[in-house]
Amino acid sequence: MSTWRSYKLWAVPLVAGVLAFGALPAVTGSAGAATPGSVRDDFDGDGYQDLAVGAPNATVSGKQEAGHVVVMYGGKHGLDKTRRTVISRATTGIPGAAATGEGFGVQLSKGDLDGDGRTDLIVGHTSSVRDAVVVWGGRRGLSGGVSVPAAITRAGDFDGDGKQDLALFRTGRSQVDDPYGTTATVWTGPLSRSGRPAAAKAFGSDDFRYYDVLDAAAGDVNGDGRDDLALTYYIGDGGYGSAFYLASASGSASGGVFTSAAAPEGTGEAAFGDVNDDGYDDLVRGDEDRSTITVALGSAAGLSPEATWKTYSQNTPGVPGGKESVDLFGASVSAGDINGDGYDDVAVGAPGEELGYDDGAGVVDVLYGGPGGLTGKGAQGFSQDTAGVPGAVESGDDFGAAVRLLDINGNGYADLAVSAAHENSGDGAVWSLRGRPAGIVTDAAFAFGGKTVGAPYAKAAFGYAVN
Repeated sequence: MSTWRSYKLWAVPLVAGVLAFGALPAVTGSAGAATPGSVRDDFDGDGYQDLAVGAPNATVSGKQEAGHVVVMYGGKHGLDKTRRTVISRATTGIPGAAATGEGFGVQLSKGDLDGDGRTDLIVGHTSSVRDAVVVWGGRRGLSGGVSVPAAITRAGDFDGDGKQDLALFRTGRSQVDDPYGTTATVWTGPLSRSGRPAAAKAFGSDDFRYYDVLDAAAGDVNGDGRDDLALTYYIGDGGYGSAFYLASASGSASGGVFTSAAAPEGTGEAAFGDVNDDGYDDLVRGDEDRSTITVALGSAAGLSPEATWKTYSQNTPGVPGGKESVDLFGASVSAGDINGDGYDDVAVGAPGEELGYDDGAGVVDVLYGGPGGLTGKGAQGFSQDTAGVPGAVESGDDFGAAVRLLDINGNGYADLAVSAAHENSGDGAVWSLRGRPAGIVTDAAFAFGGKTVGAPYAKAAFGYAVN
């Protein structure tokens, strides 16, 4: 999801009057394309990864900022506007009712929580009192749901038993000086369709009890089969921070699942990926305040020592552009293998980038992995001025507010989804660009917004979160 500066959620203006809506039917891919469970991020089990897009400012059932999520299903030819599901509190089978200011869809996570071989979607929000919703994957796509006691979640296998667990963060999103504070727990899988976990465990560290957790990323940095966590949170007085936690068999000193550990700090998003193909996930931490990203390599001992961490910016040789603090380079990050060489690559959003006289037009840079890790060599840059990318550069679009690398057409190359949450004066839009052996290409670019898929779109901040 995007983070939280000039384009933060509550900066988008609102309009009322959009009618209530329910789920639009998903059109499934060809039967038997893949065995369920063979592909991650696959809600319908057809073998293609799917993309979820949050529009937390959308008006639903007449409620401003109620929010919704659009799921675009992957297929042989990529994303298609006819193959989608729209999910809100007004959708049949989704618990709760649309509420003003809830921001349903502000944060998203995925995981096969019930163990049926199809990925489930967990939809977060901005409320400190309402519950998040697990929406169940199935042969015909996502449908039905159950409440879980959190605002923010992250799925992962935290105990190493091969089943997906869920980290739950009960928190809010303060817009003033003082955060609400966060409490956390871990539900071990599988999760029943009635919303009961196999067990509930203490999180462990409570470093964030005075902060508002905004997002989390999961990956296994030491190869022990247990996913670790990186958090981004609001600390108050307009400040943001981050933390990293290792999961282990012994857990924390307090008996919880996670133990705090040293890692690169930053105010932007975090992602995990194996950029040097050594079998250990590496941590990529964005720092939009400094317009940098820092990579800490994983190892059997955990994250590498601080002296080995590498920092990248638009001043790194080969990376397009030039480093400026207003660029917000590192606000969003995602990792995946774009060119199929076995090394994970990293997409970095710089939504504050000025292009010409257009402040906040935004760009996305792509850096490639290799035997020595991430490098600026061969890096690519994309904006709405790039040949083949639909649209046109405008001030305040915030292209790059969120990025996600997923193989939506099943050809073995990760494709790039990038959003501009303020496109068209706050309606928002998402672009899908294909990955190939040469890198990201624009010859099959597809751009869409809420209007494209028949969902409420006016001032919706469509693309504030992509997953």
